[in-house]
Amino acid sequence: MTPVGLYVPMITPFDERGGVALDALSTLAHEMLTAGAAGLVALGTTAEAHALSAVEQHTVVDAIAAACREHRAGLLVGAHTDQELRSLAERPEVTAALCLVPPFLRPGEEAVLAHYARLAADSPVPLVAYHVPYRTGQQLHADTLRRLAGLPGLVGIKHAVGGIDADTIALLADPPPGFAVLGGEDAYISPLLALGAHGGILASAHLATAAYADLVAAWRSGDVRRARPLGHRLAALSAALFAEPNPAVVKAVLHAQGRIPTPLVRPPLLPATQMATARALSCLSGVTAVPA
Repeated sequence: MTPVGLYVPMITPFDERGGVALDALSTLAHEMLTAGAAGLVALGTTAEAHALSAVEQHTVVDAIAAACREHRAGLLVGAHTDQELRSLAERPEVTAALCLVPPFLRPGEEAVLAHYARLAADSPVPLVAYHVPYRTGQQLHADTLRRLAGLPGLVGIKHAVGGIDADTIALLADPPPGFAVLGGEDAYISPLLALGAHGGILASAHLATAAYADLVAAWRSGDVRRARPLGHRLAALSAALFAEPNPAVVKAVLHAQGRIPTPLVRPPLLPATQMATARALSCLSGVTAVPA
């Protein structure tokens, strides 16, 4: 299954005691899919997976997988090692693993290709590469991305390079067949879709989910008159939601809406400031007040 359309990388809501609020997570997952998301992502960066215990990670995936199973939706799960990938064999709902380019070491582009080839050869599910060079320190150029797309078991890429650069344009000018380019920079998703991206993995889509789904559909159908103004409004919302480290502002807005029990995040993150929350709520009202 090639992942296309809108995927929402789910937050992990916490209750007043700091535990995982599974009922709120399940409700959110169903809301995202009912509003038009093609699928969900479990255990991504937005989920604060680094701060979850192994038991919490398992229960989080259980809740999200149940929603995807009911809606017959796609499910990506963050998995970056052989052991994490092997654990997905017992989960038939998983359509692919979201697998990060090796961070910090900067092993070089040939080593990155060898890394993905090795993981894909043993993985029970297809892989979606997560390319975010300002976090990993490893740049991948357009020709390397095409070679990555040609590896057996690689079905897509979360493309999050901090904007739209020359390699982005070169890749989308001649996209590899059967390989999904999914935008991972929320504020840039509209121009990326205009260039030919197949969808997006967008934390901002916890809010105004239907509008983000409409944006993807409009660009993919060539409805520029509809897509451009909607993209402008959603870009402002995304910028406000990422004004402080993700997912703090997203959680603060969801809490203000009464959709999760607390706005808590786990260390090393801090909760969103009142100023950032108010700004995001104002931008959200600007999206929802205008028909998509």
